[in-house]
Amino acid sequence: MRINRILLSAPLVVVALVIQVTILARLQLPGAVPDLLLLVVVGLALVYGHVGGALVGFFAGLLADLAPPSDHAIGRYALVLCVIGYAAGLTRPDSGRHRSATLPLLVVIGAALGSTLMYAGVGALVGDTAARHVGIVGLLLSATLYDLLLAPFTVPLVMALARRTDSDLLAGDGSGSSAGDLGYGWLTTGTGLKASRGAMKSVRAGARIGSQRGGLLGKSARDKVGRIKGVKRL
Repeated sequence: MRINRILLSAPLVVVALVIQVTILARLQLPGAVPDLLLLVVVGLALVYGHVGGALVGFFAGLLADLAPPSDHAIGRYALVLCVIGYAAGLTRPDSGRHRSATLPLLVVIGAALGSTLMYAGVGALVGDTAARHVGIVGLLLSATLYDLLLAPFTVPLVMALARRTDSDLLAGDGSGSSAGDLGYGWLTTGTGLKASRGAMKSVRAGARIGSQRGGLLGKSARDKVGRIKGVKRL
């Protein structure tokens, strides 16, 4: 990952985890706990793509596994968020920008359902039966509802910050070009600059040849006029 992405992702993940542990987890809401950390991972994955989303999801989940009061096996939530970040990043369009909020909204719903099912499934494999006592249906409904309520206040902001940092890095030369144009220019490895220099040299050479031809033509015309005047004088 790029340095600017790490510098943005790390504080966002830490802030989201602190808010989730200290505030959201203590609200005593029925069913699941609002997963602010999941929404941050989804927002970053929608901009960074599947590779960046998987990396951010893994480290965010691992930090949540280590943060108190964690009562589950280490690596359980890291696996869940890694898969969710990868899957969310696959929906990133080639242009890097979503035309409407429909797709991100569907990704949030899928992430809420998928993370709850995966967390309960991994817990069943390691002997954690807490989801059975609460009820998997109630967890799915409550997790989806809470995440949908938080998504309009978190996902667009996270996506805007992620795009801004990437655009600032690409536009750091002050040329004023768009991020996509600058990215293409980096991929061309300077061939466009070489072509423009070659064109300038051709133009200059053509100008010199034209001026030389103009001088020769002017001299020939003057000699011809002189000969004609001499004939008339005679």
